[in-house]
Amino acid sequence: MRVLVTGGAGFIGSHVADLVTASGGEAIVLDSLLPQAHSSDTVPSYTARHRFVRGAVTDEPLLRELLSEVDVVCHQAAVVGHGLDPSDAPLYAHNNDYGTAVLLAEMHAAGVRKLVLASSMVVYGEGRYACARHGVVPPAPRRQSDVDAGRFEPSCPECGKELESLLVPEDAPLRPQSSYAATKLAQEHLAAAWARQTGSTVWALRYHNVYGPRMPQNTPYAGVASLFRSALLRGEAPTVLEDGKQRRDFVHVHDVARANLLALQAPGTAGELTAVNVCSGTPHTVGELAAELARACDGPEPQVVGGARPADVRHVVADPARADKLLGFRAEVAFEAGIASFAHAELRD
Repeated sequence: MRVLVTGGAGFIGSHVADLVTASGGEAIVLDSLLPQAHSSDTVPSYTARHRFVRGAVTDEPLLRELLSEVDVVCHQAAVVGHGLDPSDAPLYAHNNDYGTAVLLAEMHAAGVRKLVLASSMVVYGEGRYACARHGVVPPAPRRQSDVDAGRFEPSCPECGKELESLLVPEDAPLRPQSSYAATKLAQEHLAAAWARQTGSTVWALRYHNVYGPRMPQNTPYAGVASLFRSALLRGEAPTVLEDGKQRRDFVHVHDVARANLLALQAPGTAGELTAVNVCSGTPHTVGELAAELARACDGPEPQVVGGARPADVRHVVADPARADKLLGFRAEVAFEAGIASFAHAELRD
């Protein structure tokens, strides 16, 4: 199996490339080393085991050349994370959506008919909730006055009562709440249209909160685990927003890479995009993550400061059943063991 891994020098893509090679395949790594993910333009040393090509997915002649050599594409290249503010929207749209459109057009021209797409839990927006009286409902919009008063739990739009957080299945409504989230959903729509038009196969892997070695540090586009770890490396307490009880599904990057390999190997359904949650199946709070990491780093206790960033969501708790059924994927790295190893793992500058 010959695989083009876009974004293959990045956090998740590099682990996917390693696993492809370890399984007997060949990985061609394409990466433009965007400063939002790489603070240095030096090619990371861990790419040495693969053929590395520096370039962007918007470079049509380069894609044409590389796609003539591969059987399948694993598309990890993207600007990720919460970002700064809406001024980031052109950056996200150009790299994530225009880049994906160019890639799909060139895949069509080259006759490459299978794509594994890095999607994200952010396409759901808020998670799935139920009201004791009104059943499954979308939560009422978060009001700044509630955040300021320390009221963080979502309420029913009908009766105003506090909601219960449920597992989010793949057929849940998609309600992106940030520029990044909107571009990830657009990537899915573009890939689904391409699959229908060409009879091709797409697996869209909706990653939940991924952590592990090679996470970027000291960037606003990094994930929360990296932000906490960076603070601890500076001798500072991790800063936890809200009350620390927001629930997420933290999944180790080694498990995420394995999910990608399974999708690369699985036949899928021609003419369709198949979306699956890639998660641990065992949610934890952001406060638990901060506390566990602080203990593992022998650092200061986290500081819970309240407040919330615009477009933050309260709970996103994943349903792992579909990935298990369709890909045979179950996460293997337990939270405590994963955090203990992450406390001393290599981060990427």
